[in-house]
Amino acid sequence: MDYETIQTLHNFLPPFSPYVSTSLLPFIALVLLSSTFALAFYFSTLPKTAPVRELGVALLASVLGGFGVVALFCSVGVYV
Repeated sequence: MDYETIQTLHNFLPPFSPYVSTSLLPFIALVLLSSTFALAFYFSTLPKTAPVRELGVALLASVLGGFGVVALFCSVGVYV
């Protein structure tokens, strides 16, 4: 492909539109990060004799925290 072909394609393709509206990102970040902190508190109250439950709670909190941080960054304009 030459430059003119790529430039023509670029001019006629529709602009990118995200699946999740950027106006919803602060609320998504709030929900995910609040859930992470709640699960961290719950994790700290679990008895040490339930390693499977501890692992499940820790994994869920980690995943929610990861997505929450990405949503928070995107809501302030740092698109990762």
